[in-house]
Amino acid sequence: MKTFHLFGLPISFLGLMTMIGVLVGLYIAKKEVKRRGLNVDVLDDLALYTVTSGVLGARLFYILFYNLNYYIKHPVDIIKIYDGGMSIHGALFTAFIVAFVYIRKNNLSFLKYADAVAPSIILGQGIGRVGCDVFGKPMDDPKFWGVMFHGQIAHPVQVYEFMLNYLVFFILWRIRKHTKYDGQLFFLYVILFSINRGIVEFFRINPIIFGWFSISHLLSLLFILLTLIVMYFVKKNDSNLIIRGIDFKKDKKKELFKDCLFVIIIVIISLFIFYTVQS
Repeated sequence: MKTFHLFGLPISFLGLMTMIGVLVGLYIAKKEVKRRGLNVDVLDDLALYTVTSGVLGARLFYILFYNLNYYIKHPVDIIKIYDGGMSIHGALFTAFIVAFVYIRKNNLSFLKYADAVAPSIILGQGIGRVGCDVFGKPMDDPKFWGVMFHGQIAHPVQVYEFMLNYLVFFILWRIRKHTKYDGQLFFLYVILFSINRGIVEFFRINPIIFGWFSISHLLSLLFILLTLIVMYFVKKNDSNLIIRGIDFKKDKKKELFKDCLFVIIIVIISLFIFYTVQS
């Protein structure tokens, strides 16, 4: 794991990029929550709770689904998070549960807040992925974008994933004012992220269940199925469901240009940082 030293303290590259992702995501989330007329004050506490629970959930899922036998034999290593071993599915799953409990406890609408923060979550994930030090399979036919890892040219799966995440951010950001009902943007985020993860998984090295189907494929599929089930019941049982028409003609070309420019800039910065540090 790559580390830097700040005032004599070691800081991992992954930790640094994750922190930047959280801060950027929180900033954009506050702007969007305010635009929607929701209470911004709850976001700081919500971010603290979800990030903390996300780390714990990421570790728990990794232990349970990826390397259980090892940790049964070496229980002391469970707390050695600095050695790696995290699951993004676990991070999101526990963070969503904690967010749901916290928001409902404060008598607020989970779906309204989930829609408001969905674009910022996937953006933060993309930024954080720049610092990930888990590379993919060796390239059969090395390409210029490959990265030297353990003497072989490997797939830079981090690049694949943050590029796809930025694409999802762009989609969610463009349609955030045009959703048909509360929760739609959040549901779309979970589904698109799960598809992204499924695509990237073909180039990663993870425990295989059968054929090419890995543990991460299974978790992504479960995320999609669970989301579709929740979507069905939300649309079926919510008597106050707000159905809105979608009219993209109201979008200004200036807004489209600004959104495209933002994504292009963040892609360029991410690629520069990744290949400068990770190569």
